[in-house]
Amino acid sequence: MPRPTNKQQLLSLSDENYFKIVVLIDSLPESALEMVFPFEDRDRNIRDVMVHLYEWHLMLLRWYGEGMAGKKPIMPAEGYTWRTTPELNQAIWQKYQAMSLETARLKLNASHRELQSLIMSHNDQQLFTKKYYPWTGSASLGSYFISATSSHYDWALKKLKRFQKSL
Repeated sequence: MPRPTNKQQLLSLSDENYFKIVVLIDSLPESALEMVFPFEDRDRNIRDVMVHLYEWHLMLLRWYGEGMAGKKPIMPAEGYTWRTTPELNQAIWQKYQAMSLETARLKLNASHRELQSLIMSHNDQQLFTKKYYPWTGSASLGSYFISATSSHYDWALKKLKRFQKSL
């Protein structure tokens, strides 16, 4: 499916890609769930992929809360710029090394639901009109949701499928 251009497409593709992740993970043998990926990457296992998505959800929720309160959120995070996202992603990886896969799954599911609920609370104009909200800069609110959900889920699916093929 192409990049969403309306609320219904965004909700559908986000849920579709999220559930593909869940189904893929559920289809793996129990012994594979904690395995280290056999390829070089920042994210070394399923938990790492899940907490990466989760943390980006949290960042979007922070941006949204601050932006809708009339503030200018720091994006992507304090001490980082869009050019330094590799360093930010490494810090995210480090932050969650002690979290269990089960906790990561629960947190990701909750944050996915929260983002879907926020998307539901907006109409097409609010989501897809560029500069509709001052805090989104030259982008649309929908582009932030796409990046944190459907597009990011697509990234995760590719990584998880690569792992699945290696088994």
